[in-house]
Amino acid sequence: MNEGVEWALHSCLNLAWIGPGRAVTAARLAAYHELPAAYLNKQLQALVRAGILISASGPKGGFRLARDLDRITLMDVVTALEGPEEAFRCTEIRQRGPGAGPTGGRAPECAIAGAMGRADLAWRRELAAQTLDAVRERAERQAPDAPDRIRRWFADVT
Repeated sequence: MNEGVEWALHSCLNLAWIGPGRAVTAARLAAYHELPAAYLNKQLQALVRAGILISASGPKGGFRLARDLDRITLMDVVTALEGPEEAFRCTEIRQRGPGAGPTGGRAPECAIAGAMGRADLAWRRELAAQTLDAVRERAERQAPDAPDRIRRWFADVT
């Protein structure tokens, strides 16, 4: 999974803490964590395409949440950035080289592909069961001053 997923998740939480309906530029969101703005912008645009964020242009433009955090799962964000494909792709290497099995008939499912597929499904179910609102609640328990600190930082320059 690329680092853009982490960046996008933090950006969504920051947008929630900044305030509903307030648009923030990618450059400003990137500056808060000292990230490359152009790369973060690509991640944010993917979230727009997925209906997680809304983008507006102009002097008051930027990104804002398209829906409440309790309606955005971790899987929504991962899928928006990484795509819906499984993480593991079996290329059937067991059918190559000196250990290749017979090619005729139906070969049983590769045991490795089956195990990886089950793990991927469990991972996806867990991500789909967790909303960004639940993550926000945990983050606020760990760092109760984070929402105010973030609001102040974004208010200072914008």
